[in-house]
Amino acid sequence: MPAHVKSGDQVMVTSGDLKGQTGEVLRVMPKDNKVVVKGLNMVTRNRKPTRFNPEGGREEFEAPIHMSNVSPVVDGKPTRVRFETKGDGSKVRVAARNGSELGEVRSAKAKS
Repeated sequence: MPAHVKSGDQVMVTSGDLKGQTGEVLRVMPKDNKVVVKGLNMVTRNRKPTRFNPEGGREEFEAPIHMSNVSPVVDGKPTRVRFETKGDGSKVRVAARNGSELGEVRSAKAKS
């Protein structure tokens, strides 16, 4: 089943400590059902000095968030996503809030 979010989507966190915050999806990990959102869920790791990083130090990066805890943003509000198949065979993501298209999942040429 295709995911309701893709890389580049604006999403809002719908539950947890980060509830209500928005950001852009940097990466989707479908096997783990997780997404990485730019600027959200920041974690810090202390790294030992290595040959490639002789000084070591602190590294700050975005940790993954479960896909079920984020929703695409339409008109500043989170929305659920529906999938519709058009007459030409293409499959698109549609916002349940206002019916606007969020993006194409499968093009018309890929229909088998």
